[in-house]
Amino acid sequence: MNAIIAWFARNHVAANLLMFGIVLAGLGSIPSIKQTIFPDFEVNYISVTVVYPGASPSDVEKSITLRLEEEIQDVEGIREIRATANEGATNLTIELEEDADFGRVLTEIGTRIDGIDTLPEEAEQPIVSELAFSHEVLSIAVHGEADEYTLTRIGQQVRDGIAALPGVSKVKLTGVRPYEISIEVSEFALQRHGLRFDDVVRAVRRSSVDLPGGSVKTDSGEILLRTEGQAYSGEEFARIALLTQSDGSRVLVGDVGTVIDGFEEGDKFSRFDGSPSVMIDVFRVGKQQATEISREVREYLERVRTELPEGVRLTVWDDDSQYLADRLAMMMGNAVYGFLLVVVLLAVFLKLRAAFWVALGVPISVCGAFALMPVFDLDINLLTAFSFIMALGILVDDAIVTGENICTHQERDPSDLIGGAIRGTQEIATPVIFGVLTTIAAFAPFTLIGGHTRFMALGISGVMMVALGFSLVESKLVLPSHLAHGSGVGHEPTSGISIAWARFQARVSRGLNRFVENIYAPAVKYCIEWRYVTAAVSSVLFILSLSLLASGHIKTSMMPPMMADSVWAKLRMPLGTPVAQTRAVVERLEATAGELGLELDASRRGDEPQMLRHTLSMVGEQSGSGLGRRPSSSGQSHLGQVSVELSPSEVRSISAPEIAAQWRERAGAIPGAEELTFAGQFRRFGDPIVVELRGDDEVALEGAAGKVAAALMYYPGVSDIRDSSQQGKQELKISILPGAEALGLSLDDVGRQVRQAFYGAEVQRLQRGRDEVKVMVRYPASERRSLSDVENMRVRLPDGTAVPFRSVASAEMGRGPSSIVRKNRYRTVSVSADVKGDSNANEIVAQLTRDVLPGILAEYPDVTYVMEGEQKEQGEAFAGFRTAFLVALLTIYALLAIPLRSYLQPIFIMTVIPFGYVGAVVGHLITGNGMSMFSFIGVMAAAGVVVNDSLVLVTFLNRMHDAGISLEEAAERAGQVRFRAIMLTSLTTFAGLTPIMLDATTQAQFVIPMAISLSFGVVVASVFTLLLVPAVVLIAEDLRQAFRRIARRVGGAASQVATRI
Repeated sequence: MNAIIAWFARNHVAANLLMFGIVLAGLGSIPSIKQTIFPDFEVNYISVTVVYPGASPSDVEKSITLRLEEEIQDVEGIREIRATANEGATNLTIELEEDADFGRVLTEIGTRIDGIDTLPEEAEQPIVSELAFSHEVLSIAVHGEADEYTLTRIGQQVRDGIAALPGVSKVKLTGVRPYEISIEVSEFALQRHGLRFDDVVRAVRRSSVDLPGGSVKTDSGEILLRTEGQAYSGEEFARIALLTQSDGSRVLVGDVGTVIDGFEEGDKFSRFDGSPSVMIDVFRVGKQQATEISREVREYLERVRTELPEGVRLTVWDDDSQYLADRLAMMMGNAVYGFLLVVVLLAVFLKLRAAFWVALGVPISVCGAFALMPVFDLDINLLTAFSFIMALGILVDDAIVTGENICTHQERDPSDLIGGAIRGTQEIATPVIFGVLTTIAAFAPFTLIGGHTRFMALGISGVMMVALGFSLVESKLVLPSHLAHGSGVGHEPTSGISIAWARFQARVSRGLNRFVENIYAPAVKYCIEWRYVTAAVSSVLFILSLSLLASGHIKTSMMPPMMADSVWAKLRMPLGTPVAQTRAVVERLEATAGELGLELDASRRGDEPQMLRHTLSMVGEQSGSGLGRRPSSSGQSHLGQVSVELSPSEVRSISAPEIAAQWRERAGAIPGAEELTFAGQFRRFGDPIVVELRGDDEVALEGAAGKVAAALMYYPGVSDIRDSSQQGKQELKISILPGAEALGLSLDDVGRQVRQAFYGAEVQRLQRGRDEVKVMVRYPASERRSLSDVENMRVRLPDGTAVPFRSVASAEMGRGPSSIVRKNRYRTVSVSADVKGDSNANEIVAQLTRDVLPGILAEYPDVTYVMEGEQKEQGEAFAGFRTAFLVALLTIYALLAIPLRSYLQPIFIMTVIPFGYVGAVVGHLITGNGMSMFSFIGVMAAAGVVVNDSLVLVTFLNRMHDAGISLEEAAERAGQVRFRAIMLTSLTTFAGLTPIMLDATTQAQFVIPMAISLSFGVVVASVFTLLLVPAVVLIAEDLRQAFRRIARRVGGAASQVATRI
């Protein structure tokens, strides 16, 4: 290694070529690096969906869900099965083990499900697929005062146009109802013509068909035979003959009913800025860039807007690429400011030329990281952007140590600058190299963190490890060459500015020397003399910091909520609420949002844009994220949502949660609403409190859930308490009368006829252009609106006779669940809640599990519980953190023991690691921030940084002691020699992170805890490095001497062991 360092120091051309190669490789790689807001999560999920039209959740569970669960429950590789039985469909989400063979499991599940032959005939074919999470880029609202058909047609055209763009792979049209041809036959008309419902179904199926007939080989060639009779429009279906009379006249479908060529029946619609609308969602796939997709889509929209009918508009909604660009710009701005602060600090303590070359190591290392990011499949996102900010002070640490030592050697012999550069680099090469390796070792174990947190930590650790590797190359091969030929040593300043700056540096240097002589030297001497007191006080401080967190004085959470540039209100009325009533409430929410917008605009500053930009309202569906995209539930008349897009937070004087709170106050209480939540922030891992109750007894589950929800109401700060158990729609449970069987009628016959009449019979599905169109036969809406329509319907006997429903069957009113959720073959009910203000979710959960849940479970012994949501993710993450931290400590110990050739001295160095945590706690107390998962990532990063300084200190201490200086004097003098370098590395780390810590924008809030932990942790731990480490070295020497005295008394064997130690 020494030979390589000397060769590059003497050959400045090679050093410069290496530098330019790294920079060019990094700049050339930037366009190929994917840009996202957050890292993409790898998911190991399989989805199974079965549609059973018209069936209640209970029927779906009994007829389909249980059979699917039983069939696949023992497939190897399955971690969890979560099933949901809704009205008309069931869905199983199957999570696999991380090491499972995905393809094998997917194939086996598909094979087993295909082998089930006991599913209801009316159920559609099961769909087994990989559950892929798509990443939306933006949405386009097609809106205006136009009918549903016009908006749907334009939406399809725009969707197809966007899908044809070269940079777009996936586009989805949402908020539309599928096309359907509905043949509504009247019972009165059927009786008049002597027809039955089944006659219409059979006639349509028989007459609307295209069939290949083979071919005829003639002398002139082969001729294909085809029968063409497929109807494609409502008019063609209306002309299908049902019956031919004796006089030759025909009874057509149109004679006994009305054929409606329109849309599927449903209770959902959406409005955008007060006008009917449909939405188009555009996604990115693979390594596609969100910014490029957004640019292409916006250019396309500009071209097609001129072709739209009058009154129809296209508006971009919720453009994530703009959000990403704004956030990355914020991060990059903080990075620039942080880098400038680092440069200023270097210029204060080092000669200007030396400061320049030392600072240049940061962009070189960053370019090196850019060069390898595509290789390791790392993205540019908010977390990796922050990791570059975090790296500003860390990357310059080894360059500071190397540069400062080179300048010291050059000042001793200004005539041999190259030799000084070589000697200065080689002298500390070993501790610096191993110091950087210990920092890398602090980041490497992030791969052991469990849950989705791992994908966030991987981006941070990956960037840091690659950048640190390049910083090591730059500080050992490039920096010595630059300082050998231009450190500024031996050159007197000539210009007025340089002379003034040199004088300023001299004053700072003298002041620093006085501080070292008059304050630090006495302090370290005192700590060495009173070393046991020093160790005891340090231990007490560490224990105190642990107790502050354990006692809840510092609020902890998995991840701070992300502030959105939208606010939204989600509404849930009682199941079965008429759609008109839900629509009225949604319109009220729309109106109050508009009033609030006018009020906020009236009070905004002159340079602020309009705060409320667009409003999207939905009835019959809700989005999973709250932002108005990707409906999580649809076609349910009791659901509603209003989402409002706000101006960017950078130009807004009020936060989204504050706007949501004012909207909540203005909207007031909604009579009859079961749930109404307002939000302006979202959480990536679910609610802070989620108690999932499991069992088979539906009554016990609901009772336990009610008691948990009631208990949560008494905790201060707990809000938006929700219970997933909800009564479903009223059910009319039909049974046959005893005399019906004598007439040859079974319950299946009655049930099938009732289903045909009120849900309808699907006679066929046809492909009309790109659309699949369902053809249904059913009673008209006017004959299926009330319970009396059921009682008055006519039931056909096997001989064709029609009898009143009441003469063969009875009906009883009841109510079932709205949906049934099952996990690992048990029914589950979840109680979730949010936590506001200074309340601590972890404390509340601890009290709940200690004081409340045991009593509830004693009352309901067949019910068990698990914590889900943020608590589950936090548990998995922190379990991984403990393992990662232990692995990091062992790795750091090994990396310290190797260069020191000692088993004991690494422990001296590692005594500073706990005080990185102490600094993090102090920093969070000073700033008033709670600690999150990112805070502990910052603590681990600080551990790697402070060990670097401690290693260099102990290395110098050893050299002084080996040179004949007493251990106590060496301990005192080593800190004085390394004080400037240790102080400078701490200050540069703090300075690099200062802009992000002072950033008041809402987008910076989720990374600020990590910046606080790292910056305050490094500063506080550096103080303990300078004061505690020398004391610990002397304590160890005391123990060694005591052990030797004991050994001399006991015998020589122990003495030999002590010598080896």
